[in-house]
Amino acid sequence: MTVAGRTSKIIYHDADSFDEVDPAKTTQAYGVCFYGDKMVIAHGGKKKNWGLVGGTIEDGETFEDTLKREIVEESNMEVLEFLPIGYQEVSHGKDYKIQLRYACKVNPLGPFVKDPAGSVTEIKLIDPEDYKRYFNWGVVGERIMERALELKSKF
Repeated sequence: MTVAGRTSKIIYHDADSFDEVDPAKTTQAYGVCFYGDKMVIAHGGKKKNWGLVGGTIEDGETFEDTLKREIVEESNMEVLEFLPIGYQEVSHGKDYKIQLRYACKVNPLGPFVKDPAGSVTEIKLIDPEDYKRYFNWGVVGERIMERALELKSKF
């Protein structure tokens, strides 16, 4: 996969927990967030496009703390329940990191006004089946979405 001129190798793994993941190499926690029958997507970021809600793990945070904080910051929604979907191992030459993906049940705290970091500029509630109209991450993205929809039934 090539993004911003950099070629990356991505290996995806389904996971029922992230106990086996190395916290020192884990940089992100993102959620496929569901509010009722809708999925929450966010517009912004470095690439100024649509995607999932989530972000970078800060020093001293657990994976779950990051997930909950980022979802509040980027969508003004609280996480009511969450389950691991899986994780991606991303390599750029010698640079190696792990990115976590969760399925989340969320509830609005109020209207979305702005992301304190300024990264997300808009959120949208969409039919999950329409996600490819907003982003298409190939086979890995299809598996993440397929698994997220499977896990949604457990909420």
